[in-house]
Amino acid sequence: MLTEPDLDLIAALQIAPRASVATLAEALDVSASTVGRRLVRLEEQRILRVIGQVEWTARARGNPRHVWVTTEPGASGSAAKALARFPEVQLAAETAGRSDVYLAVHVPDRAEARELLAERIPGVPGVAGTHSELVLRALTRADSWRLHRLTEDQQRILSREQVVPAAPDGFDADEVGSDERRLIGMLAGNGRITAAEAGRSLGLSQSTAYRLIQSTLRRGIVRPRVEVEPAQLGYELEAVIALTITPGAIQAVARELARHPSARYVSIVAGTASVIHQGVFRNEDEMADFLTRDLAPLPGITALQVSVVLRMLRRYWLYREDGRFAVIDEPS
Repeated sequence: MLTEPDLDLIAALQIAPRASVATLAEALDVSASTVGRRLVRLEEQRILRVIGQVEWTARARGNPRHVWVTTEPGASGSAAKALARFPEVQLAAETAGRSDVYLAVHVPDRAEARELLAERIPGVPGVAGTHSELVLRALTRADSWRLHRLTEDQQRILSREQVVPAAPDGFDADEVGSDERRLIGMLAGNGRITAAEAGRSLGLSQSTAYRLIQSTLRRGIVRPRVEVEPAQLGYELEAVIALTITPGAIQAVARELARHPSARYVSIVAGTASVIHQGVFRNEDEMADFLTRDLAPLPGITALQVSVVLRMLRRYWLYREDGRFAVIDEPS
């Protein structure tokens, strides 16, 4: 069970994932040694990691897809484990409702999407059917989701070390040098890597590595983010909600959903649905309020389908086990 100080530290890291221990200590009004010990403990307990969320165009030439999988009776667990092992699968979860398994996949090249969706996923033993939606645009992603528990003064202190990209998402992959490509991989695995650590690995001076890190972050190629399972933070219920919306209202509804405190990932999609809302809720009552009260006044919604997460196997390419990071790099 996380303590209140643990939650404060996680909330601080959500605002400034690369903030120094000294800045975190100042914002939280505790000693630097206390912050350091707490951070190490959360990492050693496999509860927290700071990673780098890599811009889509740095990973692939195409956007991700949402995939819903129905399985034969009794096969959802084994099918989910097998699907979670696919390298293209960013997120894999057993679900109830619309499907038995939900996947978020990102294929390196558009040409490979047909093979994955039409052959490899349906070919997994126990899979009875699939349905997919192509992400056209993301309005919010997990790096923007927040625990709202810090004061304005605390947020101001943390903002000193908050890197805000100066340009919109996206970049020309052909202009990225070999050192920057290697750095992207390092930041993806450790969003708090220091210039000294990166410099040693890249064979660059610390000052050169620092400039390269800052350039990569400010261009939005990598966005550091805190990875903690929502259940550890008190959000026991997670759902993927597919909404069908009249064309003229899609953008307005998507923007409103992206501002909702439950929203971890909201995207406009091409398929039978119009918008996918991946949200987290503290309990069933909170989710009921979202479905009946918060969605009700939004224009143009004609239908919705809900998949409730039963077990998370993989999230952002990291395997999970009982609400923590898996001990071994394998779905449990």
